[in-house]
Order: sequence, then structure tokens, then C-alpha cells
Amino acid sequence: MKKTSKAVRRKGGAVTIDEVAAHAGVSPMTVSRVVNGHAGVRDGNRERVMRSVRELGYRPNLAASSLAAAQHTCIALIYTNPSSSYLRELLVGALRGSARAAAQLAIATWDGLDADGRRAAARQLATSVAGVILPPPLCESKAIVSEFRHAGVPVVSIASGHFSDTISCVRIDDHRASHDMVSYLIARGHTRIGYIKGDPNQTASAHRWQGYRDALAEAGIAYDDKLVQPGYFTYRSGLDAAEKLLALRRPPSAIFASNDDMASAVVSVAHRRGLDVPRDLSVVGFDDTSAATMVWPELTTIHQPVAAMADAAIDILLREIRRTAPSPRVIVNHVVPHQLVARDSVADRTGA
Repeated sequence: MKKTSKAVRRKGGAVTIDEVAAHAGVSPMTVSRVVNGHAGVRDGNRERVMRSVRELGYRPNLAASSLAAAQHTCIALIYTNPSSSYLRELLVGALRGSARAAAQLAIATWDGLDADGRRAAARQLATSVAGVILPPPLCESKAIVSEFRHAGVPVVSIASGHFSDTISCVRIDDHRASHDMVSYLIARGHTRIGYIKGDPNQTASAHRWQGYRDALAEAGIAYDDKLVQPGYFTYRSGLDAAEKLLALRRPPSAIFASNDDMASAVVSVAHRRGLDVPRDLSVVGFDDTSAATMVWPELTTIHQPVAAMADAAIDILLREIRRTAPSPRVIVNHVVPHQLVARDSVADRTGA
């Protein structure tokens, strides 16, 4: 008598992906990646999964393949960004995108890790996720990106000023956005404009600073190094920079900080010095996070749609994860539009 297979003896209907995973001793996500032909699975795990598929007689439900793939797709969002308001926008977008796609979202922070620790964490994480979203500054690390790419795990960067030819990205034109803000201040009569740089480890910072310089040059305003202070996208660095700028013998009439956290710090220092914003000092920021509307007056700033960018990154990542083996790999450079949001922190000095 012919031996009846384990799959035939089941009374509960078709074999499920969870049963295949349990039989093979791997996660359901690994089974999904194997049966859908995705890379990034160890040869030993792939062989065990295919053996279990044959022994159990597993047949994927093609009608529900997209949903099943999403449900067993785990995407990691890894951050070390010091701005809590920026992080909040990032998480909102990533959660919205993963919920819409029915994908799992794992959130990890590597704040306490050094370079070696981050590489080790990347190697470990690559064994359990299908894709990774990297905001700055992690997306600027060639070592971390290389760890994931070596493991066959696709990566999408968010808000990087440098478009890489190895990973997809979602970004704005930081140079143009900064240029737009400085031009806006100049059009309102400001010619002595202070500037607080962003973190030097992020390429977006360099693009924003160059946008500041180019806008001044185009208006015929000489660049003055005394009007530029370093910053690190933190509130504390904004306080230190504002104190130095406002202590100058000829202080600026406007200060452009390259994120809203630092711009909020400038407003705080101005108030402490008895200055009225914007009558005595105009202040503008960048990002349009919640920090821009939690100070008085509310900040004129550049709206970088961080939440929408994270949402778009999920879509790009899922397309790459679900790409079939013969399909060519496409590197996406998705530039989203920015917007200058005018509020009450800028005074018009054209009549002065």
C-alpha cells in the first residue's frame, strides 16, 4: 500500500506557510522569501525550506500572494537622529506605509553603538529582515550599507544629500531649498544673514550651506565667515551658535538655522537677550517639524515632507523585495518637492 503523505493526512485544509516554517525550523518570512525567489537567504535555510515544501506538499495561494508576502515581510527602520521632532515625523510615515502594505515594521536605535558595534548589529539584523530604511546619518555610512548589500538585503535611504548608485533614496533638493530660503530673506530686505550649519557628517548639511552661499552670491552679497557657525542638528548646538552670532559687534538681522530644533534655540536665546522676534531678529528654520510651531512666534521654515518620504520609502523597498530574480534591479532616486512655509518669524525690512 502506498504511504500517504503528511500533507494528505491533514484534516485542516491546505498546508500553511507557518507549518512549512515550523517543519523547516525557520521563520515564516524566510519561507516567503524562498518561495518568492528573493535573495538574502542562506543556502542551508533555502535547502531546508524547499525540502519541507516538497515533503508537506505546500502550494502557495497565488490569489493571496501579495498579501501573504507583505504579512511576512519585516522591514527595519534604524535611527540615531538626535532630533526628536524629526524622528516623530519619520516614525509616523513609516508606520503609515507599513500598515497600508500589511508589512511588519521593526524599529531599532543604534545610539549607543560605535562603528564596529553598528557593523555587527547590521550583520545580525540582516538575517531576520527583508529590507532596511536608513535615515541620516546612518544612510551616509558606506560600511553599514555594505553589510546589508553583502547579505542581499535591499536598503532605501531617506533625506540623504548624496544620491548613491548602490541604494535607492527618497530626498528633497537640499541645495535648492536652502537657496529659496535665503532668497526669501533677501527679498525682505535682509542682507546680513547669519547661518547655522547642520551636522558635518551628513551630506545634506553641505548642500544646504552651499545653497546659502550661492543665494548670497547671486544677490551680490559678500560671504562673511563670521556670520556662519557650526551646528549638529541639536537644540544645544543651536543655543551655542546663537549666542556667538548675537554677540558679534554687528549681529545679523536674520538667522537661518539648518533645522527647526536649532532655529527654536535661536528664538530662545533672542528672548533671553531681550530681543523681539521678528522685529529685532528674524529667525527661520528647516524641515517644518513640530518644533517649528511649538515656539513663539511660529517659525518660517522649509517643509521637508519627512512622513511622506518615509511612506514612499516603504513602497520602493517592497517593490525591490518582491522583485523576481530575472527582473533587473532598479536604483530609484526619488526627489520630492519642498515648500517654503511663511509664518510670523520674519520681519520685512525693505522699507528700512
